[in-house]
Amino acid sequence: MRILVVGAGAVGGYFGGRLAEAGRDVTFLVRPGRAKKLEQDGLVIHSARGDFTLRDVKTILAGVKAEPFDLVLLSCKAYSLDDAIDSFAPLVGESTMILPMLNGMRHIDVLTEKFGAARVLGGQCVIAATLNAEQQIQHLNEMHAITFGELEGGTSERVQAVAGVMADANFDTLVSENILLRMWEKWVFLATLAASTCLMRGAIGDILAAPDGKRVIENLLGECRAVAESKGFTMGPDFDARATQTLLTPSPLTASMLRDVENHSHTEADHILGDLISRGGDAQKGEHGLSLLRIAYSHLKTYEARQARTS
Repeated sequence: MRILVVGAGAVGGYFGGRLAEAGRDVTFLVRPGRAKKLEQDGLVIHSARGDFTLRDVKTILAGVKAEPFDLVLLSCKAYSLDDAIDSFAPLVGESTMILPMLNGMRHIDVLTEKFGAARVLGGQCVIAATLNAEQQIQHLNEMHAITFGELEGGTSERVQAVAGVMADANFDTLVSENILLRMWEKWVFLATLAASTCLMRGAIGDILAAPDGKRVIENLLGECRAVAESKGFTMGPDFDARATQTLLTPSPLTASMLRDVENHSHTEADHILGDLISRGGDAQKGEHGLSLLRIAYSHLKTYEARQARTS
């Protein structure tokens, strides 16, 4: 199976590198500067799950002609989705599978409209990773997993084929027969985490130590869940247990979106919070008609407006 990884950043580079480490046919679609760096130094991964340097990295630049790939792994930032699509669209054939690992759901709408639902799988990943100053991938904890499946549910031969390709790579994989529910669960969790830590400008432990901090998190979680339920996706007891353990237990956990704010970077506020609000309608009102989710979104859009004015 010929695999195209769009980009070689922290997430795509990690999973693509692990697949290449396992002997899979992996090509990275990158910009010229990144291609030169990979040619010079290789793709370097630092991880508690095992350090690895991939030499002779196969790369391709946008606009270069090539045969269609069998699988496209897409892990760009949501605000770069349109540019990413333009770069890999010529490399998509009739039987190409596109496996996105973005958060939220808007990208699924965009990809299915562009390529047709038959070419798009549902997917998500769990990993904390970043690029260091040398453009090496730094895996920040021990979690590294991809979950994927058919958008319509159930299983299929092609999904099992992808699972087979990933089976002995050095990361965890799971085929889900209800991938949309899994994606909504992650979206609800991530939106709650991002809204609370960005609005309060602190970690979960800091918020829980503040007056009414626990109530803020609980109300945000309730708002986000209400949107999912209005669309037919009900979170089960397992989700409740995981969310409560993570969101209501003091810890230094923050959302990557808060780190983006602190680094004066662009955020995925529109994709993670804005799109959730737009899908919510009457389901998303908040306590006493005051939506904390909308306040958090306005807070982030105010930040972005100021950044645009001062940058």
